[in-house]
Amino acid sequence: MTTSIDVPPNTMIADLDAGLRGLLLAQLRRHGFDDIDVVFETPTGEWAGQLTRPTVNIFLCDVRKSTRPGQSGPDGGRNGAGRATESAPALRVDCIFAVTAWSKAVADEHRLLSQVLGVLYAYPVLNGQLGDRFDTGAQRFEIQASVGEQRPEQRSDFWRSVGGVYKPALDYVVTLSVESGITVERGPDVRTMTLRTALADMPRAGVQELSHIGGIVRDDDGEPVADAWIAVPELGRIALSNADGHFRLPRVPPGRHDVRVRDRDGGETTVEAQVPGAPLDVVLAAASR
Repeated sequence: MTTSIDVPPNTMIADLDAGLRGLLLAQLRRHGFDDIDVVFETPTGEWAGQLTRPTVNIFLCDVRKSTRPGQSGPDGGRNGAGRATESAPALRVDCIFAVTAWSKAVADEHRLLSQVLGVLYAYPVLNGQLGDRFDTGAQRFEIQASVGEQRPEQRSDFWRSVGGVYKPALDYVVTLSVESGITVERGPDVRTMTLRTALADMPRAGVQELSHIGGIVRDDDGEPVADAWIAVPELGRIALSNADGHFRLPRVPPGRHDVRVRDRDGGETTVEAQVPGAPLDVVLAAASR
């Protein structure tokens, strides 16, 4: 067993900043908020004193492991050498923001903050809203967001820590996923196994060899076929293929046997298995499906 670590490039937080900025600016301009800035700065008093026009500040307060459901286990696959591999589950993390509005007049701040609240609330799922960097399949799960979540720390403590003046803020949480880059390579799968069993109606020295035979079911494009029905009718042996197309037929006596394979759409084929022998690689061609 070999463990390898190949950490993939990751700029998801910076990409999230850019995506949220684009989403807010586009939606705010639809409602007449044209001369607006959207920034991600620490909202200190010094920073606030330098503002020259209305601004929405989306400050990243924290990044924590999410309580949203993630993967139940590792991903399985095969490498180029045909060896079984497992990849560590993706980690779901919550990016926690404090969203504030800044303007010279309090009434203008409240109008701007109200509109920002409406925009954020309208997008509980951000897939397709954050730009090209998130449209490449890099995120394993839906990019979920919620507004109005309460941060554990007291608001006054937050504003004191950044040296700013207390202001109303929207708590905004976006859940992203992180790939680990950890892959465990295992040995080749055991697809054939032979058992020697004594028979009750034969002399004590008599034995019969029974084999577990395995294989894989693919379609004519080479893709695995899940939930295919594999049977040796003469023996009453039945198995189902898993998500990767693999199956195992238990306790098959030696000899030649007809193995029938049928997929969920009713496509069917029959192959001959020599037991003991090589694993079965079954192809359900388009003509037979």
